Amino acid sequence: MKKILIALTNTPTYGEKHAATGLWLGEAAEFVDEVGQRGFEVDYVSPNGGFVPLDPRSMKPAYLDQPTFALYHTPDFQERALARSMSPDDVDAGEYAALYYTGGHGVMWDFPSSEGLARLCLEVYGNGGYLASVCHGIAGLLFVQDRGTYLVEGKSITGFTTAEEYLSGKSAAIPFWNEQVAKAHGAVFCKKRPFASFAMQDGRIITGQNPESPRAVARLLLENIERPLR
Repeated sequence: MKKILIALTNTPTYGEKHAATGLWLGEAAEFVDEVGQRGFEVDYVSPNGGFVPLDPRSMKPAYLDQPTFALYHTPDFQERALARSMSPDDVDAGEYAALYYTGGHGVMWDFPSSEGLARLCLEVYGNGGYLASVCHGIAGLLFVQDRGTYLVEGKSITGFTTAEEYLSGKSAAIPFWNEQVAKAHGAVFCKKRPFASFAMQDGRIITGQNPESPRAVARLLLENIERPLR
């Protein structure tokens, strides 16, 4: 059984602002909990490798269900995800059935500019694997080009919406708007009401709208990658 590769951010702040961000914990932990229940192993990669900061807002009790908090406390997650994530150069794309981009505002600074993540994206996809994202993780897909064409062109996708950015209270700090870039790069951007769980699929690209959606993304991905095993 092939593994699933999970992309995390190395960015701890909103650009040069004195405000903390990073990985939104639940967007990794809830996804890992879902795929782990079905026997899939995961590895963790970040643009630079090494330390992955956590968005402090994602650590509030309201956002931490029991499985999420339990996974956060495991030595495996603390070590392999948060302390010593792999760099793209450490990764053999052929080992993975899917690449999943987590969110948290930090990804908006380092996912789009990571040549290593873009290479892995195209390799996993080119090998017949799946690409998945949730919330701001869509930033990892929006800028990837294949032979001069944006990968998302003509695809129906979702991600953190313009309305949700305003509601999050961080709209003045972001470097771009997911919804606007998606449309500018030829994608069909789909959405539900703010902060409602929503995941969708177009071919081998599976996307989720917001922090409420990682389990929905995981379940949709599992439906696809388990199909040949039945």
